[in-house]
Amino acid sequence: MTHPLESRLQSELNQRQTTGLLRTLEVLDACTINLISNDYFQLRSHPLVIEGAKTALDRYGASSSASPLLSGFLACHEQLIGKLKTWKQKSAGLLFNTGFMANQALLTHLPGPRDLILADRLVHHSIAQTLGKQDTRFKRYPHLDLDHLEELLNRHSKEYETVFVVTESVFSMDGDYPDLRRLAALKRKHPFIWILDEAHGTGVFGPTGGGLAEEQGVLPEVDILVGTLGKALASMGAYVLTNSKTIIDYLVNYSGELIYSTYLGPPQVGAAEAALKIIQKSQSTARNIRNTANRFREQLNNEGWQTHTFDSQIVPIILGDPEDALELRNKLLEHGVLAGAVRPPTVPQNSSRLRFSFHAGVNEEKVEEIISLMKSWKQR
Repeated sequence: MTHPLESRLQSELNQRQTTGLLRTLEVLDACTINLISNDYFQLRSHPLVIEGAKTALDRYGASSSASPLLSGFLACHEQLIGKLKTWKQKSAGLLFNTGFMANQALLTHLPGPRDLILADRLVHHSIAQTLGKQDTRFKRYPHLDLDHLEELLNRHSKEYETVFVVTESVFSMDGDYPDLRRLAALKRKHPFIWILDEAHGTGVFGPTGGGLAEEQGVLPEVDILVGTLGKALASMGAYVLTNSKTIIDYLVNYSGELIYSTYLGPPQVGAAEAALKIIQKSQSTARNIRNTANRFREQLNNEGWQTHTFDSQIVPIILGDPEDALELRNKLLEHGVLAGAVRPPTVPQNSSRLRFSFHAGVNEEKVEEIISLMKSWKQR
């Protein structure tokens, strides 16, 4: 006899199946080009990155084997934090096991009951999930709408002890980004604590790959930088960087996301440090990645596909219907091209899409091939 729990869960899964929104785990390694991965510089198999992982493995072992406040915080962790602080021009920092945990820690533990959080409507789930769970009030302003954000700051900033403004730099599902210079100007006019998630900006933007804040010249004005080691840095884990030692000390003392988990494995730390050295000298590669994405985006616009005009490595094609997203994904996959079919609730209703993440391994010939395949699907 089926337990009522299983019946309820299966009913909800069936509903997703009928609406084209059921998620499944698939092994998708039989493709000639992967345009889902966030390995923008193709470093996860780079000899120096692998060597960095092996060196850390040989010296420290396969695991940190403890939480960081016991014996899990190793010299390799401290060394990587130091490299990240220098790169991102901050004086204090901390590693987390994932970007999700880093964002959860910041937004769960730093804001207090007399504070206000103002967050972009499309911030990552790791941020959005924290809103409303604590006593802190929050408001979500329309995506990239800094006029609306300014209105909220004018209206509310004096009512609260501290105002936090939270946004991504490059948004993961759309590849668009806010005007960080204007955000910096708003901060000077209405002081707030600025939390910027540079997960997808790191490596691809900035004269040393330091991210969109570095490219737009506002790094000193960002109070808290978050980023992952699992995208351009081809490893796993995340970092929080700031000029406030007090913030880092507070997280060390109060963040369960840090305190109660076995710490990041040494091979991941070694790989990330090796990748960091490569990325800091790879800005011609970064420019090529964005140029290729821009040529693809221009051709999409010429062919009447719905996308955007932002200069980034992430290019979405908005299809609306989740079944269309899956069908086009499968059409490309038949020819060895792996693109991401992204559907609600990851993206808003009626905005199902194919998401292309361009990387150093994509050339003009491949762009033409993808456009040709998409044309044939559109004319079916």
